[in-house]
Amino acid sequence: MTTSVATTPSVRPAAFGQRTLSPRVCIADNKPHIRTFLADAFEDLGFITFECPRAADLKPLLETQMFNLVVLGLSAGGIEAGKVLETLASANFRGKVMPVAVPDSILSFATRQMARELGIATLPTLPTPFSTETLRHSVASLIPTEAPPSPAVDVAEALKAGWLELWYQRKIDVRTLIPRGAEALIRMRHPTWGVVLPSSFIPDRFDTAFHNLSEFVIERVIDDWRYFIERTGPVDLAINLPASFLRDAAAVRTLCRRMPAHPAFGGLLIELKCAEVIEDLDHVIDVARRIRFHNVAVSIKSVGAEWPALMGRQVFPFAELKVDRQFVTGFGGDRLKQTVCRGIIDLAENYGVRTVAEGIESRADFVTAHQLGFDVAQGFLFGKAMAPRKFARSTLTRPVTLP
Repeated sequence: MTTSVATTPSVRPAAFGQRTLSPRVCIADNKPHIRTFLADAFEDLGFITFECPRAADLKPLLETQMFNLVVLGLSAGGIEAGKVLETLASANFRGKVMPVAVPDSILSFATRQMARELGIATLPTLPTPFSTETLRHSVASLIPTEAPPSPAVDVAEALKAGWLELWYQRKIDVRTLIPRGAEALIRMRHPTWGVVLPSSFIPDRFDTAFHNLSEFVIERVIDDWRYFIERTGPVDLAINLPASFLRDAAAVRTLCRRMPAHPAFGGLLIELKCAEVIEDLDHVIDVARRIRFHNVAVSIKSVGAEWPALMGRQVFPFAELKVDRQFVTGFGGDRLKQTVCRGIIDLAENYGVRTVAEGIESRADFVTAHQLGFDVAQGFLFGKAMAPRKFARSTLTRPVTLP
């Protein structure tokens, strides 16, 4: 998703202390697929992105935003480059323009020539097609050399401002390499710092704001599921909640009522941290037994060396055991990690539930997961978490090809 509304800055937010903030780019092109492709590429580099489908749309954007870069698509029949440059000049634009065009084309030459006449700084033309490394090299001067600072905002403010969203990371069947759904991971899209990871804003699980955050996650994942089914077909989704959420009987009933009645809905998976489950195991088991008949299942995540505490239960109403990444990443040559994983896999087989290896980052990790007998794998080897629009465009049903 690209940002469309943000607070009007009084001055360009160039730095915080000694650290550069996330740069802003406006992608001016009348072809939606080109804007989307470029937005994804720039977001991966840490930019806050905006889209401008028509030359006439640029002026109102410039009234509220201070861009570091305007990317100008110059495909045949594309956006009116001359009008874009004139609009930038009239707004006293102090950023840079980067044309995207066929190398040495007349359009590229004319655009750069007119930009010079208007006193607008340009970056070298980005040739089409281009690679991620080519793009990174082209805009290297605009990429912060240090990570942006953590935003001084809390969850209540982020919820009220609409800065939160869910991103999705695929899970892969270890035996067939076919996608097996995805885990929803929360992100903050801050108007100044760009995309912020949850470690910078998630409250303590006992914080009263955590309940509102949980409600947001449940509502958004259902909305996203409907979005996915309209575009790609059904996707099995998982969300993260604190185990304390299950102590709120009214919230649990509301959760069950929210499940879609659509025949293609395969259910919602709730991932609870193992340590929290063990603290309140009898109650979690009781709730898990009841909600499974409302198309809601419970997964125990971050399972590690404490796994023996889950043994000896007559009833084990959980869908999966998800091994903590610290025992997965790089476990190919680590006997201790493999021993922990084997114990968890044996436990899961005894209860008849599936196992997930989280933190697969290399082919060696994947091979080890396969040899140990994991059912599902998740990790950077198969891709990072993606915003809903990008995730919907990714291949969700075709077998994965290992890099």
